[in-house]
Amino acid sequence: MHRITDNYAVSGQIAIEDVEAIASAGFRTIICNRPDNEDPGQPAADDVAAACKTHGVHFHFLPFAGNTLPIDVVEAMRELLLTADPPIFAYCRSGARSTVIWRYATLGG
Repeated sequence: MHRITDNYAVSGQIAIEDVEAIASAGFRTIICNRPDNEDPGQPAADDVAAACKTHGVHFHFLPFAGNTLPIDVVEAMRELLLTADPPIFAYCRSGARSTVIWRYATLGG
């Protein structure tokens, strides 16, 4: 995990069993920026969402491919950063995508 701000942290792919630890660390929202089936064996977003529900954490699925940054996804991220319960934990394959989208959503690039 890498903290970007007091209310936003990123990491690479999480496992279903990581959700409990993320919730215990105080995170109230998890955002997945990774498309399902990007790599074999990664947990599906729906399965992470179910684990989040079990642990009282909000879940949002804002996927985009690593070589793209669609404006509608940036705008959705901007809205989430303003309205989601902090602190927020975002993940993708390595954490880079979740860092880049935060930068564009908050700083404009």
